[in-house]
Amino acid sequence: MSATCFELEEIQGIRLLRLISADDTNRLTREVVLALTRAISELATAAAPLVIAGNQRFFSAGADLREIAALDATSAYEFSKMGQALMRHIDNFPAPIYAAISGYCMGGGLDLALACHHRIASPHAIFGHRGAALGLITGWGGTQRLPRLIGRAAALQIFVAAEKLSAGDALRLGLVDIIADDPVAETIRRIQAS
Repeated sequence: MSATCFELEEIQGIRLLRLISADDTNRLTREVVLALTRAISELATAAAPLVIAGNQRFFSAGADLREIAALDATSAYEFSKMGQALMRHIDNFPAPIYAAISGYCMGGGLDLALACHHRIASPHAIFGHRGAALGLITGWGGTQRLPRLIGRAAALQIFVAAEKLSAGDALRLGLVDIIADDPVAETIRRIQAS
């Protein structure tokens, strides 16, 4: 299975869905959200663990702000529902889904990582939800998942102040499970050991 926005490969019997884009930012456009929803739905039938990763610089920069700026109220609502559907497919996946995060994990990309059951980050990973600085707030479930994971006060600080978190801060707050030099390799090792 492959699409223009991701590659699916098998490493030592474990499926790895790697986000790809021409500019390497792995933005979650409407096209990408729909393609990922279809892929996750199809992969769920095998009920085997899945790893979602990006590249060394970006797990995902989140939604495409140019695309969002062009939305009217109705299409923005539909886009929000599309994102929520993707996150529910991930959240309800019949086997563990791991986010192997390197580089920037921002906005909708953070929502995607939060929907995963486990998050393993590289030492240079950076997390944030910069929407408030742009007059936006996530509509993909991050406002519910992040407080459950790290507590309400810390989540509000991330959302309202639009602060970025280092991998170390994310680990301290409980946003990620572990920091590893190679998150994909560490994730595969953990899956095989379980």
